[in-house]
Amino acid sequence: MSDDVRLVAWVRGRVQGVGFRWFTRAKALEIGGLSGFALNLGDGRVQVVAEGSRERCEGLLEWLQAGDTPGRVDGVTEIWDTPRGGYEGFAVR
Repeated sequence: MSDDVRLVAWVRGRVQGVGFRWFTRAKALEIGGLSGFALNLGDGRVQVVAEGSRERCEGLLEWLQAGDTPGRVDGVTEIWDTPRGGYEGFAVR
């Protein structure tokens, strides 16, 4: 599984109080094979951490950037890393 990656994305815009984390979890489950979480940050952004194949993580990132999300996404900043593991499924925190 050398193609497994860790995506950390920070989503900014009107993404809190609109069900964004729940829809992100639903999309991750729809894509399948992803583990991680979506978390509200104190500055109004949502942090999304996803681990799985690069193709599946890229699919989630494309969805985050596409604007087919609740609320309004003004931008997404992401970093890629090696997976750390330790997640069971995809959670809303």
